[in-house]
Amino acid sequence: MSIQTLLEGLQSTPVGTAIRESGWMFPIIECVHVLAITFVVGTIAMVDLRLLGFTSRGRAVTRLTTEILPWTWGGFVVAVITGSLLFSSAALKYFNNTPFRLKMVLLVLAGANMVIFHAVTERSIHHWDEHPSPPMVAKVTGALSLLFWCGVIAAGRWIGFTDSGF
Repeated sequence: MSIQTLLEGLQSTPVGTAIRESGWMFPIIECVHVLAITFVVGTIAMVDLRLLGFTSRGRAVTRLTTEILPWTWGGFVVAVITGSLLFSSAALKYFNNTPFRLKMVLLVLAGANMVIFHAVTERSIHHWDEHPSPPMVAKVTGALSLLFWCGVIAAGRWIGFTDSGF
């Protein structure tokens, strides 16, 4: 089975067809998606700005992440569900859309950055957790995270202004 056949099948499902043909479903799902992404990026930015030493300097990084990350993950789940629904309405069109592909690459990079932070940088957090200015490796992680997530937002907005791939 080719990817084209798979994508055509996805957008031909009752859900994909309903979203595509409805005058109100796509805009409502898109609004929820944008709000969820805003929530995700806003909460991640709070942690990233702490890693950069710009905000919450008197608060331990572990305390901040313990309080914020459950909300981040909740927003992320909503964003994935709504994004998947939007994708199902025109899977072939989105798959061939350059900004959509860029958004997916940036999401993967943001995820890889997070995995590297938790697997490598966080191992030494007991040395710098409460320090107002974390080490350079934590700052780089925070800066890259902000860069990737701002790119996700920009690419996501760009999707709405392109009709097909280029």
